[in-house]
Amino acid sequence: MICNEISIEYEKDIVVARQKAREVSKILEFGIVDQTRIITAVSELARNIFLYAQKGTVKFQEVFEDRKHGLQISFMDDGPGIEDVEFAMQGGYSKGRSMGLGMSGSKRLMDEFYVTSLLGKGTEIIIKKWL
Repeated sequence: MICNEISIEYEKDIVVARQKAREVSKILEFGIVDQTRIITAVSELARNIFLYAQKGTVKFQEVFEDRKHGLQISFMDDGPGIEDVEFAMQGGYSKGRSMGLGMSGSKRLMDEFYVTSLLGKGTEIIIKKWL
């Protein structure tokens, strides 16, 4: 069973998270298209941690659910939280200079996407891709 955790504190950690996403998705034998989707989502969401929370963690975990097998990736931070998650998920929402497609774009790339955020407490995003 695969379970790895990456700390996000410096910009270079985003690259490390991308590399781990590539490695884990290859080990689990995802096709190249799904590998690219996973790597892209990890890159976007890890960048959000770096930009908006300054530090957090990305956890990669092989999961089994009913007859499904896949990869779950959790993004956790103790940052400022997201004021309006529903609005942020519409796309085009950004507190910085980006296009604001990180969360909404990542959701479209994955099979499951869950976000929990509390103002002043932080954000947790869980994404899943099934084989």
